[in-house]
Amino acid sequence: QVHLVESGGGLVQPGGSLRLSCATSGSIFSNDHTGWYRQAPGKERELVARMFNGGRTNYADSVKGRFTISRDYAKNMVYLQMNSLKPEDTAVYYCNLVRYGVDYWGQGTQVTVSS
Repeated sequence: QVHLVESGGGLVQPGGSLRLSCATSGSIFSNDHTGWYRQAPGKERELVARMFNGGRTNYADSVKGRFTISRDYAKNMVYLQMNSLKPEDTAVYYCNLVRYGVDYWGQGTQVTVSS
């Protein structure tokens, strides 16, 4: 069983930055896939960024060049650096980890981009 806890959300003005953090309950395995998803009101949950084993990443087109996913094996943490935030980035952001085909999710953290 893997427990994920997100933090770092909040209210930010357009053009601002936030860094989301995801703490895992144990070690991140090298074969784990980790990612960030988001869900805006009235919309389905969507992929934001994902990191596969080996370090390959992919991003939603809407965040390419603005968001960066990373992970720290020593601290058992996954991060999402978000720059140049836009109002349409407003959503609840969820951390995801896939281990041996099983999905694990955090409880989510709210990000609101508004002036």
